[in-house]
Amino acid sequence: MIPNLLSIAGFDPSGGAGVAADLKTFAALGCNGMAVITALTAQNTQGVKAMHVPPADFATAQIDAIFDDIEVAAVKIGMLACGAIVEEVADRLAFYKPRFIVLDPVLAATSGDALATSDTATAIVRHLLPLATLITPNVSEAARLSGHVLAADLEGMRRAAILLHARGAKAVLIKGGHVSGSTSDDLLFDGGSYRLFSAQRLATRNTHGTGCTLSSAIAAYLAQGLELGDAIGAAKTYLSGAIAAADQLSAGHGPGPVHHFHEMWKR
Repeated sequence: MIPNLLSIAGFDPSGGAGVAADLKTFAALGCNGMAVITALTAQNTQGVKAMHVPPADFATAQIDAIFDDIEVAAVKIGMLACGAIVEEVADRLAFYKPRFIVLDPVLAATSGDALATSDTATAIVRHLLPLATLITPNVSEAARLSGHVLAADLEGMRRAAILLHARGAKAVLIKGGHVSGSTSDDLLFDGGSYRLFSAQRLATRNTHGTGCTLSSAIAAYLAQGLELGDAIGAAKTYLSGAIAAADQLSAGHGPGPVHHFHEMWKR
């Protein structure tokens, strides 16, 4: 059967990130996508203009509606906006116990605009890290969650991964896309060993939603039966293809989205 995947994240009306990117990724990789909306943003490729956060118990109502009716193969979590929503989401996932939870701890947009209140990072560490199969912070998010300085190299990424594992994460993938170099390197630490996933850095400004896309792809491959390391490797390959084809799209005057359907929309 086709796996049902659930995205719990914010809505980006420009379609580049959040649940829009998640649902595109699920579809491109052969999964049926569903979404729980934690926040509504007014944003485009140039930045976030406004944000509306529904009451936290509305997230609970959405999650209950899905799990009461549909078998969920994997959950991807993105923007949660505030500590109260983090607690509600954690409570329901602890109750339903989905097999796979991939947590992308979104705290800011690509533009740098804040997408979470000051209590969100602490709530994520306390309530969601122990539930997640994998967390996928970039170096900035890893610094916020671990209390460590911003990683500038591979050694700094290792240190951040160790600290996050010590705080309760089962497995940590530190994304190194913001670290300088000719390659984009992501580091996986599962508490026992490290594994490096490397890809050539591609020359394009259209990288909006890359973190959402990678974490969603990992969730999709886990739901389809791949082991964690293989799922990350396959997701990294998929994302590289989506970035390489991103300039086929013309969606805004700032950093645009990646091409999620690059394999399906062959010219």
